[in-house]
Amino acid sequence: MKIIPIASESLGVRSLAVYIKTEENNILIDPGAALGPKRYSLPPAKVEIERLKHARKKILEFLAITDTIIISHYHYDHYIPGANYDGKHLFLKDPIKNINKSQKSRASKFLKDKREYEYADGKIITKDFRMEFSPALPHGEKGTKLGFVIMTLIDHKKRMIHASDTQLLNKESVKWIIEKMPDLIITSGPPTYIGYMKDSWKTGTKNINQIIRETDAKIILDHHIIRDKRYPRFFEGLEKEPLTFAGYLGVDETPLEAYRRELHKIENGERIRLPFNI
Repeated sequence: MKIIPIASESLGVRSLAVYIKTEENNILIDPGAALGPKRYSLPPAKVEIERLKHARKKILEFLAITDTIIISHYHYDHYIPGANYDGKHLFLKDPIKNINKSQKSRASKFLKDKREYEYADGKIITKDFRMEFSPALPHGEKGTKLGFVIMTLIDHKKRMIHASDTQLLNKESVKWIIEKMPDLIITSGPPTYIGYMKDSWKTGTKNINQIIRETDAKIILDHHIIRDKRYPRFFEGLEKEPLTFAGYLGVDETPLEAYRRELHKIENGERIRLPFNI
């Protein structure tokens, strides 16, 4: 099983897009990318916009060679509405059950012209490998207004879980992951950059450490957590050091959104030192 991270915050955009190749199948999970429309009350910097163009181009290139598409939920950083999905087998978060109003509306528009798709929530698919989907689980903390997502387990010699935007903040997601005993987990970390989510740092650390202790899985931790400049310190609080998408690929981390204020100052001619090259 070959795993290729495509786009994420450590690579400069909002995304958790991953390409997986088994012996006979090509799978693309959450093929979308976006930018935070406002961060620090600022629009995206020019370098962020350029990085988004690059990320979407790359996602579409993988989409063209992929047989199976999995969409964990209907936020625009997890799918591209107008992309060409013809001839692809789509496994989708149920667009009717366990879904909030905004995602239900987006799902309805997305499915309008789609033909070959099935709802994935709680299903098990067996081909030359095993693919299992979690039931709908909270997009973060239990009771969140952001709706629900599904996680994906791919079992082909090794077991990989794409935990998407559960943020590992709810007990149900943690329990499901531990029960499956994965070798590798690809997941969003908690959104510690959001001021009102004061407990997300503590809860995220506790839950991730529990997963580490009980599964000994390798963890790729990216997405929401990388929007916080302090993410290296969050990583230090974990019992096994995770990788970001950039770290897994062996390239420099470029958490552009977290440094949007600095990026705008650079655009305005100020001399600002960043902890990465752009």
